This record gives sequence, structure tokens and C-alpha cells, in this order.
Amino acid sequence: MTNFSYRVFSTVVSKGTFVRASQSLNVTPSAVSHSVNQLEKDFGFPLLIRNRTGVELTEDGKALLPVIQSILNLEDQLQQLVGNINGNNQGKVRIGAFSSVSTNWLPGIIRKFKEQFPQIAITVIQGSFNQIVDRVKQGQIDIGFASLPVVEEVFVEPLIRDQIYCVTPKNFIPSNHVSITDADVAQQTFILQQIDYDRDTKRALDRYHVSQNSLNYSIDDPSILAMVESGLGLGVLPQLALKRMQGEFNVYPFEEAFYRTLCLVINPTTLKSPAVVKMKKVIEQYLSEFYSTKYLGQ
Repeated sequence: MTNFSYRVFSTVVSKGTFVRASQSLNVTPSAVSHSVNQLEKDFGFPLLIRNRTGVELTEDGKALLPVIQSILNLEDQLQQLVGNINGNNQGKVRIGAFSSVSTNWLPGIIRKFKEQFPQIAITVIQGSFNQIVDRVKQGQIDIGFASLPVVEEVFVEPLIRDQIYCVTPKNFIPSNHVSITDADVAQQTFILQQIDYDRDTKRALDRYHVSQNSLNYSIDDPSILAMVESGLGLGVLPQLALKRMQGEFNVYPFEEAFYRTLCLVINPTTLKSPAVVKMKKVIEQYLSEFYSTKYLGQ
């Protein structure tokens, strides 16, 4: 077994405090503190900065975390392989997903996976595209959903092209009654999430010359729709985010279609993990059946 201090260190970083790490590991906070202190003594430099709200990594700690996490992931992979050889489909999979994937894809994917592999534990971690990719790179998430482009050194597999739409109040009708044109956008206020403006949504708004002064930001997709319903502006949301949404609003395509490409991202170390291999296959089968010829994956 790997030095337990590695797992303690990784858990402290993940949980943010010694107390929460001790609860997760079922040991005392003093044992966690002693383990981290001993690890820092062995390495010869501090890994964590302690403060009143918790801990944060030192620069040296940031450099070591991916390597330590990779060692822990390889150990988990070894245990899964041993279990499979002994006839037990065991292990764990940590999935990173943003809100619309958690709502629309994961319930069906997890149900299908559990039917085949009931002994494999699943943890779902929600975050933004960048947070998911970063945690996959660090080895804290095994398999995640994100949007292209992905510049980090992780395995990437495109899944679908998700069209981006304009959401309007119920009484708003485009000039051509079909799609949003330049004339429809003039003098309008747009409501979106801050994180979306730095990615695919920005391309659509830039194409229609929407300025920063015409943007209002909301915390999540339901909040955007609530503001649109109240007549506070127009929303910009992808098809997947709108899939289960209902309310007093209209949805129109832009005259020039815009898309985001959703993808899988997997840490290279965990790519060969038996549990991750199984989850990847179930995801591919589920989306292939659901999207048919529109599916981009393997």
C-alpha cells in the first residue's frame, strides 16, 4: 500500500480543512496534522499554508500534487485489477460534470452503469468546464464532461455539437418570425452566466456586436430563464441546458447557427483504470443510442 500520508495530503487538499479531511478518512484531526507534518519533514519543505479558513497549497505543494495523486490513482487501479482477476467488479469512479449534464445525462448513464456494475462506487463532482478539466489534470476527477477547446494534457473525446439558442420573453417575436437576426439584437440586454461569456456564447454575441454594456450576469441557467420571463432581457443558452426547462419564454435559433462541442476528458493515468474503462464505454453507448448519427464519439 502507498504511504498513507499521500492519501491524507490529497484528502486535505480536496476537502480544504484538516477537520473535514479527518472526517472523510475516519481519523482524528491531530492524526491528519501529524501525517502532513511528517510528510513535509520527509520532503524538506512545506506543502500547505494553514490559515483560519483552512489550507491552501504552497507552490511546491502545487508541483507535487499531480504526482502524488497519480500514485494514488495507480494504486486504486492496481486494486481494481486485482479485484477483477479475483472475479469482483469493484472499484470507484469520480465523475466531473456541469449542471446540464448532471440533469440530463447522468441519471440515465449512472442507472445503466449500476445495472451492469453494482459494486463500483460512483461520485459526482459538479463544477465549471475549467474546474473540471483542471481537476481531471490533477487526478482528482477520473472522467469529466467539458467543452472544446481543451488545452490541458488530458485525453479528450468529442461527444456532441450542442446548438446555442436565444431565449426571449413570451411576447418577443423575431422580425422574420423564425430566427434571431441583427435587427432583433439591436438595443437588447442579454442575460448569461459570467463563465459562458468567455467561451462559446461569446462567439455568438460578438457576431451580433453585443457590447459588454449590454450584458447582465446571472448565477445559473434557471435564474437566466426567470429573468427572461420577467422581461429583463434575452438569454443565451445551449440546447442541453434547455432540455428540461419549461416556462413563459420562447426559444429561437440565431440566424447564423452557433454550437459548442461537448467532450469527455480523462486523466491519462486513470484512462486504463478498469472502472473508468467501463464507465467510458457506458457513456459512449448511452450517448450513441440517444443522439444516433449526431454522436461524435467512438
